[in-house]
Amino acid sequence: MAIQLLQKFRNKHFLSLAGNGIMSVLGMLNMIILYRALPVASIGMWVFFLSILLLVDTFRSGFLTTAFIKFYAGAATARKAEVVGSAWFIGGAITLVLVILNVPAYLFSSYFKNPSLVLFVEWFGIIYVASLPSFIASCVVQAEQRFDQLLCIRFLSQGVFILFVIIMALTKTANLQNIIYAYLGGAAMTSLFAIFMGWSRIAMFKDRTWATISEIFHFGKYSVGTTLSSNLFGTSNTMIINFMLGPAALAVFNLGQRLMEIIEIPLRSFAATGMPELSAAYNEGNKAKVIETMKRYTGLITVALLPACLGAVALADVAISIIGGSKYVHSEAANIMRLFMTFALLYPLDRFFALTLDVIHQPKINFIKVLLMLAGSVTASFAGIYLTGNVYGVAIAGIVPTLIGVGIGYWGLNRFEPFSIMSVFTTGYSEAVNLVKTYWLKLARN
Repeated sequence: MAIQLLQKFRNKHFLSLAGNGIMSVLGMLNMIILYRALPVASIGMWVFFLSILLLVDTFRSGFLTTAFIKFYAGAATARKAEVVGSAWFIGGAITLVLVILNVPAYLFSSYFKNPSLVLFVEWFGIIYVASLPSFIASCVVQAEQRFDQLLCIRFLSQGVFILFVIIMALTKTANLQNIIYAYLGGAAMTSLFAIFMGWSRIAMFKDRTWATISEIFHFGKYSVGTTLSSNLFGTSNTMIINFMLGPAALAVFNLGQRLMEIIEIPLRSFAATGMPELSAAYNEGNKAKVIETMKRYTGLITVALLPACLGAVALADVAISIIGGSKYVHSEAANIMRLFMTFALLYPLDRFFALTLDVIHQPKINFIKVLLMLAGSVTASFAGIYLTGNVYGVAIAGIVPTLIGVGIGYWGLNRFEPFSIMSVFTTGYSEAVNLVKTYWLKLARN
């Protein structure tokens, strides 16, 4: 019994779900501490700093992650060494370019009026250098499907950061500058650990070849566009709120959408496990099976998320009080959370429509869709702030890109194999009922 239980825990699907869940919990814990330790304006500056940092990092992660896994997984030993060495070359080159760009920006930072922007310019170069080995290590262990090692890398990075933050909170030394020191420390220590464990494969840099570098580069230049455009959604809202309403409003808005992790955890995990099944159906040439598989995953997740969304809407004030503390109870954060949780029921449609378009070799539709979603998001956010004068306008505008994504995704998949959106929900309901019946039958037999 114990051996069977251990095998279940070591299952890659469980480790993927557990990894996403643990990192979300740690991220939530970190926000709970930060929202209590820092003033509202400082929280807004930190949110802006982190959002832009992660956006710029997309040039590296978007360029390399998918391309690395594609060329590394299942390859011969010599080929793997070439891929790792070439990835180190490209990752290092991208990091070097960003550092070079950082130098003149830093020299002219005194002319920037926005303090959040100054903070980013001062620190982003050194943080990218410190995080490069752990990033390459993450690519390697993910390609090898060592989700236990991937979890270790992520846990260490976030764990060290949280430990430093807790110490600062207890010693009353928490301020924005020290928080950034803690973030840099977590990145550096994780990279040193990855090098020490041999997961970063830094010694394989010598095995790089120009042919492999060219392969990864030409594949990555397409994937980075979609990843960058996709990540711009949240970042565009962050920038619009920061520059139009200020850091304090950004802190409230970020708190209101924080519990979206409840939605993102199952979406990321089921997307990772659903893609191989969708790909297998497509490779069989079975169009009906592709759509049926997509409907099963999408509908089931939507049905499963319904009670979570209803609960979040009902208990929004309690959640905001727990995460942000008493100073945010009477802010707009709770209603922002309610708005996002209402829209969230459309997220499985958008996510799995996009995933299926990639599987059926229609990335161009996805890329165009993402660009249109971004344009719709930015336009709606500006209009929302103009009409309401507060963060409610941005929250309500969040429905616009989601509807664009669902609409274009549905159009693209309907060209492949016709189906109705309503059939997605009926399939999901049937799957949920069957799962419940199966579970009760097992309980009755035991």
